Amino acid sequence: MASKTDAEVIIFGKVFTLSGYESEEYLQKVASYINNKMLEYSKIDGFKRQPSETQNVLLQLNIADDYFKAKKQIELLEEDIKLKEKELYDLKHELITSQIKLENNEKSMGELQKELNENSKKIVRMETELNDTNSNRANKNDTNKD
Repeated sequence: MASKTDAEVIIFGKVFTLSGYESEEYLQKVASYINNKMLEYSKIDGFKRQPSETQNVLLQLNIADDYFKAKKQIELLEEDIKLKEKELYDLKHELITSQIKLENNEKSMGELQKELNENSKKIVRMETELNDTNSNRANKNDTNKD
């Protein structure tokens, strides 16, 4: 368990000691947020004319509004992350499928190339045999004429 932290902060001109299990930097950040909210609203004439109890409630409502808006934004971002993760999964699946197809096509191409080479050799052999046969016939014809 983290150790408890005490931090002196100034909120609207008054010194407060905050305690918590968060860092002093975090506690200062929280106090700064509250201080900025109070400063923001103290500049509004209608707010300044309200009794302090009403001012406190209005500040609390505004802070709660900020909280719920931030929470909604987080939910939207989480939904976006889920959609992106699904899209990424689908793309990975498509990539793997394409890689398998490519490997199969390369294998088929290799086999077809091998077959083509064998057929080319056969053609060369047959052409050679044909040429030899034609040469032998020509020689026989020349011999028979003499």
